[in-house]
Amino acid sequence: MNVACVGLATRDTIMRVPALPVHDGRVVADELVVAGGGPAATAAVTLARLGVEVGFYGVIGDDDAGAFVRDGLAGEGVDVTGLHVEPGARTPQSMILVEPDGSRAIVHRPADAEIPLVEPAAEWVHVDQVGFSRARGRRLSLDGGNPIGGLALEGVALYAPTEERLRADFGDAAGALAAGAEMVVVTRGAGGSTGYTSDVVVEAPGIPCDPVSTLGAGDVFHGALLACLVRGFDLAAALHAANTAAALSCRALDGRSAIPTLEEVPVGRIGSRSSPATAPARR
Repeated sequence: MNVACVGLATRDTIMRVPALPVHDGRVVADELVVAGGGPAATAAVTLARLGVEVGFYGVIGDDDAGAFVRDGLAGEGVDVTGLHVEPGARTPQSMILVEPDGSRAIVHRPADAEIPLVEPAAEWVHVDQVGFSRARGRRLSLDGGNPIGGLALEGVALYAPTEERLRADFGDAAGALAAGAEMVVVTRGAGGSTGYTSDVVVEAPGIPCDPVSTLGAGDVFHGALLACLVRGFDLAAALHAANTAAALSCRALDGRSAIPTLEEVPVGRIGSRSSPATAPARR
């Protein structure tokens, strides 16, 4: 197995609304979609669509939502051998309201069961905020977009936070590198992404798009980035391809159906630039 993804898998109910409801108010949705979600699970689907052998490790209940999650992952070609079914437990679910500009509000009901500790036999192990404390791996990739209590980066090969999360947890990329990360990739939504190692800084501008919804775009970015690194692409090419995959995923209301295939994602260096540098000065 090339990549094992460990973490959250949900059933999402997504509705497009003209605006978020006010307190004690009501709005009428003009579209409703039910789809799989969760940061690590969506990254796994992205990897599968991009032709990478991938498995998912997480926990679901023995309810209808759990069957939906499991069937959705398996139907994409994700190995679900490591997806644990907890009898009597509730499968995580989210309700998501998407506004006309593509922004969204999320209400999440978490699982009431914990992922068993796992150490998958994979080249990379990718984790989200739920899987971080439950997995070990030879090369660990961390989706740092959500808060993680007691976060430490020793042994993390790839740390990929949003710019806001990086600032809150480590100040800047230099702080994250000093904390132990081998590579830091910072995502900025439409602003693109930047990769940092101790030797190089790589900038990749965002790919213009007219988003229907940005739901799951960051998770798709992480999956596409790993798909490129597994194939041996350099960081500049990997960032450009991951930005492209994330932009293409915004074509649909849900976070799954518009995830691109390998044929849709360019793997060249177009639009990226790299500059030799030492680690950026820590503020």
